Amino acid sequence: MTHDIFGRRSLSSLLVLMSLAWLSPARAEGPALGSTAPDFKLQDQGGAWHELKSYRGKWLALYFYAKDQTPGCTALARDFRDNFAAFRDAGATVVGISVDDVESHKKFADKNELPFRILADPDKQTARTYGVLKSYLGAMELAKRDTFLIDPDGRIVKHYSDVEPKGHAQVVLKDLEGLRKK
Repeated sequence: MTHDIFGRRSLSSLLVLMSLAWLSPARAEGPALGSTAPDFKLQDQGGAWHELKSYRGKWLALYFYAKDQTPGCTALARDFRDNFAAFRDAGATVVGISVDDVESHKKFADKNELPFRILADPDKQTARTYGVLKSYLGAMELAKRDTFLIDPDGRIVKHYSDVEPKGHAQVVLKDLEGLRKK
């Protein structure tokens, strides 16, 4: 950081800091570990409605992603797809959520042969409630890649923030297996 002779930051340094702050995503606080997962009512890629309460009694890997058909989000969806049988065998359901609409989800699910539901959150309320909505330059809001592992009682037992797409499903599976043994 550059300073003038009085020890103050130079104007150019301040402008850089302000630019970085303006570009950085705004983050809302999401639900705390151990708390009840926030409810939602959203449509899947086929237009059917889903509510969180319908997953009670089961483990749920609820993952958020930014955008259909993007490289990182496609890799994440395929990672869950490729591990879908292991999640099922562990007694868990996989559900994805993004702010894309139902039609976009249908194309994405069909193209990638996703065997699980992806839910449309076009009003962004669920992403906001879970604290994963990112705002860029005040013009675009997308969900960040976060996963919540929710126990059969509806409590959040793990929160994975800003996940790396490849290999993430195996991390969640390993944690799920450990938690189920407790």
